[in-house]
Amino acid sequence: QVQLVESGGGLVQAGGSLRLSCAASGRTFSGYAMGWFRQAPGKEREFVSAISRSGSFTYYADSVKGRFTIPSDNAKNTMYLQMNSLKHEDTAVYYCATSVVGATALTGGRADYWGPGTQVTVSS
Repeated sequence: QVQLVESGGGLVQAGGSLRLSCAASGRTFSGYAMGWFRQAPGKEREFVSAISRSGSFTYYADSVKGRFTIPSDNAKNTMYLQMNSLKHEDTAVYYCATSVVGATALTGGRADYWGPGTQVTVSS
């Protein structure tokens, strides 16, 4: 079992930055691919970013490429989502997720464990 808890959400002006954190417990962090998803009001949950089990490969949705990065700290069992140049359309609940299968499963929208989510609101 893996427990995930997100933090760092909040209200920010367009053009600003936020860093989300995802703390994992229960299993060795480095044994899972990790990722972020988001769900805006009235829309389906969508993939945002993922990092491979080894940390060597990262993946981004086209909508966030060049603005978001996904650093991680295996020693702290924590993953981050650094969000820069935020836009109003980035407003959503952001979810941390893990996959035993790998990062490609996450890019396909499949995860084994999910966090409860954290709200990010970008004012225009």
